[in-house]
Amino acid sequence: MTRQYLTVTALNRYLKFKFDNDTELQSVLLKAEISNFKRHSRGHLYLTLKDDQSQISAVMFVSSTKNLSFNPKDGDKVIVEGYISVYEAYGTYQIYIQKMDLDGIGDLYLAYEKLKEELGKKGYFDQSHKKSLPRFPKTVGVITSPTGAAVRDIINVINTRFPMTRIIVYPALVQGPMAKESIAGQIKKANEDQLCDLLIVGRGGGSIEDLWAFNEMLVIDAIYGSKLPIISAIGHETDFTISDFVSDFRASTPSHAAEIAVRNHREVRNDIIKIEQRMALALNNLYDNALKHYTQVLSRNVLKNPLRLLETKELKYAAVYDRLLKNNPLNQIKQRNDLVEQYLKNLRKDYQYLVSGKQKNYLSLVEKLELVNPLNIMKKGFAIVKQDGVIKKHFKEISRDEPLTIAITGGEITSKIINMKGEENE
Repeated sequence: MTRQYLTVTALNRYLKFKFDNDTELQSVLLKAEISNFKRHSRGHLYLTLKDDQSQISAVMFVSSTKNLSFNPKDGDKVIVEGYISVYEAYGTYQIYIQKMDLDGIGDLYLAYEKLKEELGKKGYFDQSHKKSLPRFPKTVGVITSPTGAAVRDIINVINTRFPMTRIIVYPALVQGPMAKESIAGQIKKANEDQLCDLLIVGRGGGSIEDLWAFNEMLVIDAIYGSKLPIISAIGHETDFTISDFVSDFRASTPSHAAEIAVRNHREVRNDIIKIEQRMALALNNLYDNALKHYTQVLSRNVLKNPLRLLETKELKYAAVYDRLLKNNPLNQIKQRNDLVEQYLKNLRKDYQYLVSGKQKNYLSLVEKLELVNPLNIMKKGFAIVKQDGVIKKHFKEISRDEPLTIAITGGEITSKIINMKGEENE
């Protein structure tokens, strides 16, 4: 059997297909040291990741570098997340980095990713649990450090945008071993007080260790169970905590959270002016339409000569009156009674005519019966001769040896034949 030879391109393409369809290689976490670091003019990063015994080529495209919180360099200990694939042109495999952080936070980062995945499966981040933010909150609760820059930024932005909004600061520890109890306790207290329309929970920027309290389940459950809508404002734009995903809305900074919480009074004023203008225009249109209708009504002939309307109504009234008289129920009943009487007369007449005809027919039949009645014939002197109960109509039917019964008017006579003389004996 002849073996087939592959081209190098076909082999590399096949290997790339195998890499790309291996689910274990689509999300890889590595701890390594950077070497051979280069930044391309287009912003892509090319580097080698190594440990004591091995190394692997790596690339990080410019779209992924936007979330970097440090400037990578040779010798940095890092943790990376990415996928493995084959660069078909050179037949080499490498890791395509999607996230990269300094290794000092490696264990926390792994714990963060694990907890995030678990809570995502449990539905903590589902949109169906998100509450809507009030359009014009009267009171905003702020849960943060009372001495940090974050609370000052939030207060300044709210006072500038909508000075009528009341602000209640719920002081909390936002860093350290007691921070999770402090934050969760203040969220619970704000819900119990029922003084606020929404809450801003957050702090300024910091390392992942500094922000870790917002990845604790105690804080996450407090946010998830809050009846008040919550805006998270934790760290800088590139900082993400699990609290951000659980909250009803995530702000990139504390100042941004304040902008989300309240509208700019100038925008509100402009909206009111626009509404007033639309209302004025609508009222003017309503007035113009009413005036036009009023003018049309005044121009109608009936208002110029109202007696014509009365005359028309009088004619209609007279026509209705005539119809009522014509269709008076008493008149209709009388007409129906007269009709019934006429029907009865016709019925009696027809009945008498029918009975008379039947009587005449009956008498005629009786007369005919009388004519053929044998009793009537016997009254004229004729008799009926029977032999053995049978009427004999001819001389030949009579037997000489049997007696005869002769029926005449008044009775019957039984006789014995002494002599018979018929036409044939003459």
